[in-house]
Amino acid sequence: MDALANRDVKTDAQGAKVGVLLVNLGTPDTADAKGVRVYLREFLSDPRVIENQGLIWQSILNGVVLQIRPARKAKDYLKIWNTEKNESPLKTITRAQAEKLSASIADQKHVIVDWGMRYANPSIKSRIDALTNQGCDRILVVPMYPQYSASTTATVVDKVADALKGMRSQPAMRYLPPYYDDPGYIDALAVSIEKHLASLTFTPDTIIASFHGMPQSYIDKGDPYQAQCVATIEALRKRMGLTEKDLMLTFQSRFGYAKWLQPYTDKTIEQLAKDGVKNIVVVTPGFSADCLETLEEIAGENAEIFHHAGGEQFSFVPCLNDSDEGMDMIRQLVLRELQGWI
Repeated sequence: MDALANRDVKTDAQGAKVGVLLVNLGTPDTADAKGVRVYLREFLSDPRVIENQGLIWQSILNGVVLQIRPARKAKDYLKIWNTEKNESPLKTITRAQAEKLSASIADQKHVIVDWGMRYANPSIKSRIDALTNQGCDRILVVPMYPQYSASTTATVVDKVADALKGMRSQPAMRYLPPYYDDPGYIDALAVSIEKHLASLTFTPDTIIASFHGMPQSYIDKGDPYQAQCVATIEALRKRMGLTEKDLMLTFQSRFGYAKWLQPYTDKTIEQLAKDGVKNIVVVTPGFSADCLETLEEIAGENAEIFHHAGGEQFSFVPCLNDSDEGMDMIRQLVLRELQGWI
């Protein structure tokens, strides 16, 4: 982030600069119970994430969840932690995405690229302040979620609005729309999967596309997330010439006891192994960067589930991260949304 902030940025004829802010979900600052507790408190206190923030939930959150879950999750974070930088992979990758994007549009001398997190650090407010302090009077916010949901994209917009409330001189804002069926995104996913398959010593019987889950009640209230996940997979199947059996859609990361979107990833993987499927590959198209849910939950926990149920070969396709195909997609999307500003 320092390298981006210190970049020599020339202004246009009016002296205006344009900011681009990549925003991902967030991560604990430290891989211990204290750090996870601080992160979970902010995350689970967001009414976009847990819509009913009433007394019952508050008693569960403070009396049970924040007393038990942080220590357990800290152990999971330690399994994937970037010990060299003392941070989670999500933070490492998001920084790399911003730096590579900045380099790829270096010809746009009055554009400054930065990055932040919806929860924890670096905060959205701190990065908007940094961009405006460098002279940005226009900012494109890029929620790093291909599929829209109120609990991801909308809460980024909420937090940006909170930051703007305290500003006397506000920058003009734009937001990258969901890109769940954008041809560049679908092509990047297909290339990534094809490269991964070519590196394997086995041929998978099926590919599982696992998206983050959501309570069914949120969809019933009108959230378009599930429909956009379906649209992504339908486009990806068409692009790769695959059938529903070849590329299956599932949902992971349930929390609590309510009904969530189905089919569940872990249950599907377990049943496939029990039914005699020996080789599978799992891809997570809804995640723009590898994180706890991909590296520990999918590549770790779900691999164990598959092997324990009788499966043999399990492989996880890394997220697009800062790969060439992933960065080319981000660059194209950002330049499209900056039209008229640059």
